[in-house]
Amino acid sequence: MSDEKKLAIIATKGSLDWAYPPFILASTAAALGYETQIFFTFYGLQLLRKNLNLQVTSLGNPAMPMPMPVPVFMQAMPFMQGMMTTMMKAKMKKKGVASIEELRDLSIEAEVKMVACQMTVDLFEFSTKEFIDEIEYGGAATFFEFAGESDICLYI
Repeated sequence: MSDEKKLAIIATKGSLDWAYPPFILASTAAALGYETQIFFTFYGLQLLRKNLNLQVTSLGNPAMPMPMPVPVFMQAMPFMQGMMTTMMKAKMKKKGVASIEELRDLSIEAEVKMVACQMTVDLFEFSTKEFIDEIEYGGAATFFEFAGESDICLYI
């Protein structure tokens, strides 16, 4: 049995704000010597697309800091999601926060294994051509082989 620590992450969300935790945690763990794997399922598959178009929304997230108070009914207006995404990306760039593409590439370089849920790919009739090349496809059983031996398992 190996002394190497293992981190297993399940990524289920596909929005800009939910894209950061799995890649930050995975790349950090890999840098610390953990064998790391992320299982992307349902909406988390969006994070593996070649062309990312991730959005952020404050709906359902009352903790999201806003530059000024915005009533919930206004947050539901069609233009608000695009505006909030633009504001968030500008703030991240200003603060020097890496993009999702950069964090994903860093994770790949650090040999984080990324597994796309085959059942979800089939369910939503995605084409594997839509996703980056550096991933594997597998089901829950594939992930459990790794997760069952992991020291830490996170659901994001």
